[in-house]
Amino acid sequence: MIKKVAITLLLLLLVIGGGGGAYLLLAPNFAPARGTAYVYVRPDDTFDGLCRQLTDSAGCRQVETFRLAARALRYADRRMPTGRYAVRPGMNNLDLLLDLRRGNQSPVRITFQNVRLKHDLSERLADQLMVDAPAIESLLDDSTYCANLGFTPETVKAMFIPNTYEVYWNIPADKLLRRMKREYDAFWTEARRNRAEQIRLTPVEVSILASIVEEESAIPDEYPTIAGLYLNRLYRGMLLQADPTVKYAVGDFALQRILDRHKEVDSPYNTYLYPGLPPGPLRVPSITAIDAVLHHAQHDYIYMCAREDFS
Repeated sequence: MIKKVAITLLLLLLVIGGGGGAYLLLAPNFAPARGTAYVYVRPDDTFDGLCRQLTDSAGCRQVETFRLAARALRYADRRMPTGRYAVRPGMNNLDLLLDLRRGNQSPVRITFQNVRLKHDLSERLADQLMVDAPAIESLLDDSTYCANLGFTPETVKAMFIPNTYEVYWNIPADKLLRRMKREYDAFWTEARRNRAEQIRLTPVEVSILASIVEEESAIPDEYPTIAGLYLNRLYRGMLLQADPTVKYAVGDFALQRILDRHKEVDSPYNTYLYPGLPPGPLRVPSITAIDAVLHHAQHDYIYMCAREDFS
């Protein structure tokens, strides 16, 4: 392949005209204002649109030489591989065009902390990638698809371990979710799984309880104590009576005071009515909250009391 490209380039230089051809392909043509810039190629993008991106965002000095080089390399008239491509200071037309032709894109780093609903999670991911939110959300709502990953539509949020991940910008929804499953499996080491078994919970149940704990307090240092309290209730066969589950059931996360009418909302997430843990996590729980459940504080507390400021 390398030999074929080298021969093609040599022929191009001869056809274009020696030194002129070398200048067209090899002279530095990009000077992004803030270091490396990135251009994004979507399935329906045109070559003209790419040229506008290079001019507007990547500091292209002579867009016409880029157009000529692209035609010489037969890139301008072909379907452009999608992706996120780096344009570095001093880059020449040839280097960029080879990256574009081969699909040699630069990965993006995605994060998804502080997310409650699957819709919001899908939007958060789609904001960072080429895939659209409905494509992600439809898979998260598909019971057969979720079952193949070892989850249900209710529990699948537990599969997402908040961290920073490198993926390609044009990663399809299915491939993205399978990557998250691999990260989930890597996170749940033998030590963590053994610890979950010791406290009589499955990994998914740990995540569900961690989501309640995290909704209960904004202070991570309190997580182990709160986790211990809820585990004490579970072990005693008591109703959890966790206010965050009522907020989730009602659909109002801003509720500050839980009234009797809220506690009577008939939802499997309402732990004032239904025993045990709710069907799924209230949010994507943080690693801190998960580990707080696994290593909860040992005490006899079974009740908590809110302060006057509802904290």
